[in-house]
Amino acid sequence: MLRKMGEAVARVARKVNETVESGSDTLDLAECKLVSFPIGIYKVLRNVTDQIHLVTLANNELKSLTSKFMTTFCQLRDVPVEKLAAMPTLRSINLRFNPLNAEVRVIAPPLIKFDMLMSPEGARAPPP
Repeated sequence: MLRKMGEAVARVARKVNETVESGSDTLDLAECKLVSFPIGIYKVLRNVTDQIHLVTLANNELKSLTSKFMTTFCQLRDVPVEKLAAMPTLRSINLRFNPLNAEVRVIAPPLIKFDMLMSPEGARAPPP
């Protein structure tokens, strides 16, 4: 069991390092057996979070995402609405001040059964 956990941690570290080294706009942490978003990732990505527009967390076992996740990745554009709609226990998601594409704004409201907080199109976050 410890070996599998170690492999999962190494997989996450490898994917995060690939994102940083390549300057990619995507952080792909799909199928990493995550139950929460690792806090250490914030430190590793601190210099590149502004350029990350897509975070893939498919096929994990996430129970929640903290507000730190939402404020760290404030440049997200694409939201997998159909995946969110299939999450029966999801109650709320705060995507304020993200430059969400028009498709998300139109498709999301009728499909979801939870609170999806969005800023008006073109709104900017207040200065820190």
